[in-house]
Amino acid sequence: MKTQARAVVIGGGVVGVSTLYHLAKKGWSDVVLIERKELTSGSTWHAAGLLPLFNLSYSVGQLHKYSVRFYEELQQETGMNVGFSKVSNIRLARTKDRWDEYMYYAGIAETIGVKVNLLTPEQVKEVWPLCETDGLLGAIQHPDDGYIQPADLTQALAKGARDLGATIYRNTTVTGIAQQDDGQWVVTTDKGDITAEHVISCTGNFARKTGEMVGINIPVIPVEHQYIVTEPHPAIQERRRQGLPEMGVLRESDSAWYMREEAGGLILGPYEVGAPVCYVDGPSDQSEYELFQEELDRLMPHIEAAIARVPAFGEVGIKKVYNGAIAYTPDGNPIVGPAPGLKNFWLNEGHSFGITAAGGAGWQLAEWIVDGEPTVDLMGVDPRRFGPYATEGYLIAKNEEAYANVFTMHYPDEERAAARPLKTTPVYDRLKALGGVFGSVYGWERANWFAPAGYAVPEEDLGVGADVITSHNHAPRTDDGRVVEKWSFRRSNYFEHVGSEVKNVTENVGVLDMSPFAKIEVSGPGARAWLETIFANAIPKKRGRITLAHILTPAGGVRAEFTIYEWAPGRFYMVSAGGLEAHDHDLLWRLLPQDGSVVLQPITQKYGVLVLAGPRSRDVLKKLTRTSLDNKDFPWLTAKPISVGVASAHALRVNFVGELGWELHHPIEMQAYIFDRLMEAGAEFGIRPFGIRAMVSMAVEKSYRNMGRELSIEYNAYESGLDRFIKPEKPFLGRDGLVSYRDAGLKWTFSTVEVRGNTEVDARGSEAIYNEAGDIVGRVTSGGFGWRVGKSLALAMLKPEQAALGTQLKVKILGTLYEAEVIGESPFDPDNNVLRA
Repeated sequence: MKTQARAVVIGGGVVGVSTLYHLAKKGWSDVVLIERKELTSGSTWHAAGLLPLFNLSYSVGQLHKYSVRFYEELQQETGMNVGFSKVSNIRLARTKDRWDEYMYYAGIAETIGVKVNLLTPEQVKEVWPLCETDGLLGAIQHPDDGYIQPADLTQALAKGARDLGATIYRNTTVTGIAQQDDGQWVVTTDKGDITAEHVISCTGNFARKTGEMVGINIPVIPVEHQYIVTEPHPAIQERRRQGLPEMGVLRESDSAWYMREEAGGLILGPYEVGAPVCYVDGPSDQSEYELFQEELDRLMPHIEAAIARVPAFGEVGIKKVYNGAIAYTPDGNPIVGPAPGLKNFWLNEGHSFGITAAGGAGWQLAEWIVDGEPTVDLMGVDPRRFGPYATEGYLIAKNEEAYANVFTMHYPDEERAAARPLKTTPVYDRLKALGGVFGSVYGWERANWFAPAGYAVPEEDLGVGADVITSHNHAPRTDDGRVVEKWSFRRSNYFEHVGSEVKNVTENVGVLDMSPFAKIEVSGPGARAWLETIFANAIPKKRGRITLAHILTPAGGVRAEFTIYEWAPGRFYMVSAGGLEAHDHDLLWRLLPQDGSVVLQPITQKYGVLVLAGPRSRDVLKKLTRTSLDNKDFPWLTAKPISVGVASAHALRVNFVGELGWELHHPIEMQAYIFDRLMEAGAEFGIRPFGIRAMVSMAVEKSYRNMGRELSIEYNAYESGLDRFIKPEKPFLGRDGLVSYRDAGLKWTFSTVEVRGNTEVDARGSEAIYNEAGDIVGRVTSGGFGWRVGKSLALAMLKPEQAALGTQLKVKILGTLYEAEVIGESPFDPDNNVLRA
């Protein structure tokens, strides 16, 4: 057995072997895989082998697209049959909301280059003659996917990896993993030790046990998934005798099941409510090719729905019921990337659709390890999207919820209820009493909008049909039984109420709780010099100035964004997006000098943030502080400590809504006091709370960029329009790649687009943009209705030749093309006169 390797992959399922293969493909031949039993002996062996391209996540969609193409190439490369049956995939729609979901997805598919066909019920009958089409509105079809044999695929990956020089050790158990003082990892096994520069955990059901070995919590707990294999059916056997093509993988999302042919019979895989988590403490050491006792009673509603749609399914006996573990995460997406707090320890875990994602996940993780960055923005699958709040109890509740919602509508405004409320600020109950309708980010409760007293969505507006199993389309009822929010891909019931909040902020004054902002203090004798080297923008030399600064990738893409304020000599207060706390703070830690000259102190929980915004915000704050708030004393983009009544705060004259105002960053224990004083002082000026949705609407009107949307590793910082935040005359992380890319010619231009004729729906992000000739020339990154300008707006990345002001375009929203025009940046207050008032 080897004692040295460049990288060690732990886990011999399809995900681990794909990771090994792609590392070897990148030229790292000195790589090793360790599997405790036989390859595929975990979840891979009992997987149904489906290859669904459908995914509303941009990141995951890219991984799936690569996989489906790669598996065909692998077969040619290795000469091994991977059992790929390209029979297509048909998703049925029975409701208008489901069709909207499919049309939204079709826009994502167009922008990433995945082919999608639209089928009428009659066309469904043609390609799936055993399917009854009563009640169908239509379907979408992926002609390029189908299913694959997981064991054959894994063996082909293993052969490909070995051919490239990689080594695989089977029946070898990892008993310990430890990092040495020199950064090298020692992987201890029952056959000996291996020292490696990198370790990649692909351990599936064992993920939490692996995490314990290195002292981290990997937020993965498997859930039991059942599927049924039937005896052969005469009609299917007759089709085969006639040489007719195999019918595609059929999915009735509204009844939460998939079905495909198998050996002349059928496979039915339901996703039911009530499926329990398993292996909470990990499988036993003897676990291999393990299944659980079937529980068919849980599946009966889905079985009955399947028989109604495909009567043939009820005409044959059951051959086998599989009930096996599938790894899950709280949001259902996998975990691909660096383990937080550990250097050169990588995670490729939590794959609930592991066969589909394995190829793409291995590809991108290998690029990240070998090249230093992936080429696809993996923010949607980054391990650091979760934090310490994702405890065992949280994972049990959220992972069971994620499983139960695989086929429910994934509305863009949906907020799932399990494990909430978890993290609340001191003003949570006050905001709730004022009508706050909450969402969750990084475990925190945030008010999305405010419902008027006694408001309710009419009951008749909630139903989608009693026979539709996945009919979940609204927020949980309030304590007195009201439904106040119905989710939609279109303008929903809260649309006008959000408009009212924007109007009040614009005309009077509003207050917004933004305490979930991620916050960290950077200090030490080397702090300023270090910050200058990692950020593209200059760090203000004058205390009290605020700057927006970005950490770039080696190629000049945007990795993180911070607001920086030197709040005491040599102590820098830095704020970033709340949902990216673990990501951003881990990134800083990885860049930290090793000489002890810089100290990082995360302080998110210590400080709350209340945003006071609107033309009367100065009048309100004047009543509570002796500090001069006039422009000459307190100009835009400055900050200083102030008193608010008897409480203290750092007032930052900056906000994300484009109005006169301040962010009040305060000790969290003083928040209730400060909020109450603001509401009292602001009563005469019409103060009202506002929520995240109003903030987003106003941010789009200002063309403000967001991480993961307009700011991404896939876009050069110049393409994202960050010119004024870049100081190329100084050295900083990614400078050379940034400038070289710009000099070679930018491929995209950040633009603001006005959409016309859309009275019921707005762009939300990922919609395709076309020129007048019908060619795709860009994609929407964010969108919404701008209440202050009275226009539907979209922020977009466009090809440079299509980005000139006045260019006429078309934006496809939920399958309909709308006229659009490139307009100037910041359609509201383009000269920032309101901000500077």
